[in-house]
Amino acid sequence: MKPTFTNYFIALFIFSLSSFTLAFSQGIKIEKTLVENRLNPLGIDNPNPTFTWLISSTKRNVLQTHYEIQVSDLDRQFSNNIIWESGKVESEKSVKVKYDGPELSSKSKYYFRVRVWTNQGSSNWSAISFWQMGLLNESDWKAQWISPGYEESGNKRPSPYFRKVFNLPKKIKSATAFITSHGLYEAQVNGERVGDAYFTPGWTSYNKRLQYQTYDITSLLKKGENAIVTVLGSGWYRGHLAWNDNNNIYGSDIALLLQIEVEYEDGSHETIGTDNSWKSNKGAILSSSIYDGEKIDARKSFPGWTETQFDDTKWMPVKTVDFGYKNLIATYNEPIRKQEYLKPVKLITTPKGEKVLDFGQNLVGFVEVNIKGKKKLKITLEHAEVLDKAGNFYTTNLRAAKQENTYILNGDGEEHFEPHFTWQGFRYVKVKGLQEDIDLDDFTAVALYSDMSKTGSFSTNNERINQLQHNIQWGQKGNFLDVPTDCPQRDERLGWTGDAQVFFRTAAYNMHVDNFFTKWMKDLTADQLPNGAVPHVIPNVLGEGAAGSAGWADVSTIIPWEMYLLYGNKEVLQTQYPSMKAWVNYMSSKSQHSLWNTGSHFGDWLFYRPDDDTDGRSALTDKYLIAQCFYAYSTQLLINTAKVLEIKEDVQDYSELLKNIKAAFQKEYVTPNGRLVSSSQTAYVLTLQFDMLPEELREQAAQRLAENIQQYDYHLTTGFLGTPYLCHVLSRFGYHDLAYTLLMQPSYPSWLYPISQGATTIWERWDGQKPDGSFQNPGMNSFNHYAYGAIGDWMYRTLAGIKSSEIPGETGYKAILIKPHWNNKVLSEKVASSVNQALEEVDASLETYYGTIQSHWKKENDHVSLELNIPANTTAKVILPLTSMDQITETGKGVEEMDFLHKIHQEDGHIALEIGSGFYVFSIAQ
Repeated sequence: MKPTFTNYFIALFIFSLSSFTLAFSQGIKIEKTLVENRLNPLGIDNPNPTFTWLISSTKRNVLQTHYEIQVSDLDRQFSNNIIWESGKVESEKSVKVKYDGPELSSKSKYYFRVRVWTNQGSSNWSAISFWQMGLLNESDWKAQWISPGYEESGNKRPSPYFRKVFNLPKKIKSATAFITSHGLYEAQVNGERVGDAYFTPGWTSYNKRLQYQTYDITSLLKKGENAIVTVLGSGWYRGHLAWNDNNNIYGSDIALLLQIEVEYEDGSHETIGTDNSWKSNKGAILSSSIYDGEKIDARKSFPGWTETQFDDTKWMPVKTVDFGYKNLIATYNEPIRKQEYLKPVKLITTPKGEKVLDFGQNLVGFVEVNIKGKKKLKITLEHAEVLDKAGNFYTTNLRAAKQENTYILNGDGEEHFEPHFTWQGFRYVKVKGLQEDIDLDDFTAVALYSDMSKTGSFSTNNERINQLQHNIQWGQKGNFLDVPTDCPQRDERLGWTGDAQVFFRTAAYNMHVDNFFTKWMKDLTADQLPNGAVPHVIPNVLGEGAAGSAGWADVSTIIPWEMYLLYGNKEVLQTQYPSMKAWVNYMSSKSQHSLWNTGSHFGDWLFYRPDDDTDGRSALTDKYLIAQCFYAYSTQLLINTAKVLEIKEDVQDYSELLKNIKAAFQKEYVTPNGRLVSSSQTAYVLTLQFDMLPEELREQAAQRLAENIQQYDYHLTTGFLGTPYLCHVLSRFGYHDLAYTLLMQPSYPSWLYPISQGATTIWERWDGQKPDGSFQNPGMNSFNHYAYGAIGDWMYRTLAGIKSSEIPGETGYKAILIKPHWNNKVLSEKVASSVNQALEEVDASLETYYGTIQSHWKKENDHVSLELNIPANTTAKVILPLTSMDQITETGKGVEEMDFLHKIHQEDGHIALEIGSGFYVFSIAQ
């Protein structure tokens, strides 16, 4: 057909329209896609997994209007193999959208993609992502549990070694390994390590919830003969935990369960699993203990034992054991992995003549050694956090934990040593056994922690505040090893609930802790006592008598609610609601007329206690006053949760209870003029934070708090329970400058005092090391204890001003509140004289499920520059400490010219701008 002018014009129009559409779409992109909050995860056992996608755009005011999801079950091909598609759904939701298709199959891999439509255009399909299902039914497990074929004795037992050679007769398309154990395991296939996770299967309430891990081992296998080997360690399962002779908490056995699913290129399948055909033996790991460390004798190793040709005819057959599969669950939280590598900064010869490596940073992990030496040479590494005032190696605060690794060389060239099933908390390492000069290049410290992505950054122009943030982050790294531990060095390392709940918000700014705490909260439910009491530590290894302390057990209500606020995680509220309710009911059962004044409580743990308290000013807070405050708070959170879940009867019942709890508090602990029976800072902080007083008595209470701080010469006196809320209460009631003064206070007790003593992590005590170099009570003196790092929440939320809306449907940073404070004044002349850098700049960012929020302000002569980044598919309210709209410009435009503004109004004497997504640069006249 001969083209006509009209046909040419139509073709040109269609081409131009498609080019315009493509260009328009290119402004909207799907940047990242997640399943169950993870990228391309393996081993999912949720029958309806959730999808999350992150939209990016250079445009402003971008809001999703529709989405479409497609799921395929065949090799990334979507044309003919779609098993479910959502269709074009009208919704702004882009976080945790549930799969709603046909039933998913065990072990199967699925592929998905998503595209969106927004008010600013549409996106192309996202890059294709995938997930693989785990073993969804007990019947899917074909492998048998195996234990070593030799008899074990004692508590410090050698690690058992297992191996199996098997033949794969065809070309392999894919292979997946499912592994768990009683104890800890490491596995290799044909000499290559399976995965890069450490201390697997992690720590849970093993008898009720034992995780298995899923690995893609396709690249490790080959057609023909293959060898798989594993080594086990006692770990948390049967190793020594807590105090006294607390061994074999979950069992005295050690066992392995391993199953490999192979799919061949021809479509056939084969299963290889642990059974009675495996072999076992003792090897080079003579003993392994979390507290005491590991002893490895390389002379007892088996060269080539990971390969198929190794002769294992003298190895013992294993025992098969029937432990069943009922408690097996998939792994959702991030594994522990090797993270930072640090070389020693110097070699110290102490006054005692000991050789000590200084790594310059208090960290958690272990030291790798690469060294040559004679056969039988024994090298011992002892670990410590600090040196004493004389400069000697100090381990008294470790209590009964030895924290030492011993390596015995076989003399065969350069040898590499690192522990397998233990870790240490340390900055300093004493080296024993080397006769020649120590070469620093032979030693490398490796930090290990749960591999949660970094989400937050916080920096200022003040070096000490930056060091404080550094210490908070490293305290979190060192104590987030599969569970949130209290300390990583002494004979404890337990999941203390009080520490975790006070630090949670700060933790969520620094790292992506959604999955980490979802897993831990399920263990809390598993270990919660039948009467509703919550154990002091989770998993509970202290017994039923160690439960029910106010501020500790309230973790059961506080963390689920805060996960909902910070991640929009409604599912955790649904899952944890029975546990939350059981805890509140427990407190009610122990109360008389809604007054809870019974039981044993930790109170405001490690509050300030002066050495010579001659005038009775010690900051003691009545423990039952504290208990009543948390009774009210947990009840309030239960009411909040019931509203979200639309459980109307509970809203009504517990609202009446809350009214009675507060009335009982006021009758028992408050005078008619509003004075509390305990005049401590913590008493007033908790009373104000939890709204325990009538509205008309709150201002005078805040004033009493401020006066108390001034009486202590602008120092805090709070402990674990009062400290997290202290600065928040001061800022809320108009004493922000006092809160800022406390932050900048350099002398004990304060956040900056440990920094003056060289701290690189947060201390357990305000004065763990005193100005004269002496130490606090060594029975309770950790130098890596994150609880007081809870000030990080106030730094992000108040100084930088980044906060999520708490309105249902807007949580998880769907709607963002930006309220920075830059008019910070130091009230004390003594403090001001020590502040070498006034706070003139704060730059903070937070990676959310929607993208990166940034709040960066800087004082410049007579104005403040404020840079904001608001992610696509969100909105923000920006509250500025201004009285006139004429003070604000954005890229040179006044308020009247700002076409991006949704709304501008006055709010509590400040100016509030309501804006959409995008990058903004405001200039604000002072």
